[in-house]
Amino acid sequence: MKKQSGFTLIEIAIVLVIIGLLLGGVLKGQELITSARVRNLISQQDGVKAAYFGFLDRYRALPGDYPQAVQNVSGATVFGNGNGQIEAAATPSGGSVATEDIAVWEHLSRAQFINGAFTHAATYTTASALTNPYSMFLVMRYDNNYADAGTAATRHNLKTGNQIPADILAEVDRKIDDGNAQLGTFRFSGFSATGTGPTAASCHTTGAWIVTGTVEPNCGATSLF
Repeated sequence: MKKQSGFTLIEIAIVLVIIGLLLGGVLKGQELITSARVRNLISQQDGVKAAYFGFLDRYRALPGDYPQAVQNVSGATVFGNGNGQIEAAATPSGGSVATEDIAVWEHLSRAQFINGAFTHAATYTTASALTNPYSMFLVMRYDNNYADAGTAATRHNLKTGNQIPADILAEVDRKIDDGNAQLGTFRFSGFSATGTGPTAASCHTTGAWIVTGTVEPNCGATSLF
């Protein structure tokens, strides 16, 4: 009688252990990637906010809005109207540009508060503005385009840019604020400098970031000053 060949229990157990190790490695790798992205976003927000306050301390004016930028910031080509608001459509009235929110990046970089050498342009480009790890533009401006449990007040804020997955923003919010998308100093924002803006209902439900099921890849947030 011909002897049948097959796997022994030991061989099957070894295979199962190897599969488990491989799956564990993949999951751990994904976890490390997520953690790196979260750290990167937090570091970028912290760095730009520090640059903003450093500029304010040195020049007693806001980047983008600074009326003496050309005279006092080496390499600056534009200046703001000095009304204390970083505006997207400023009435120049003493300033050289209406898009003070884009001029922010020229002022901060030329004053050496952030890396790079951005030059003001009428629109957001990689030569005129800083981008997030997902290649979308950060925006600093005076507006109320952010989530609020009541009515959002107009104030200065730093938008992360869009195209950031909801679970990444949820983790950032949990680490640096209160974990609520419409409370605290880090909140959801549907703003987008380019492309399709995030939809609130896809990213959070009354402040709770949506991190279960199919996670929305196009979300955004902002840090309030």
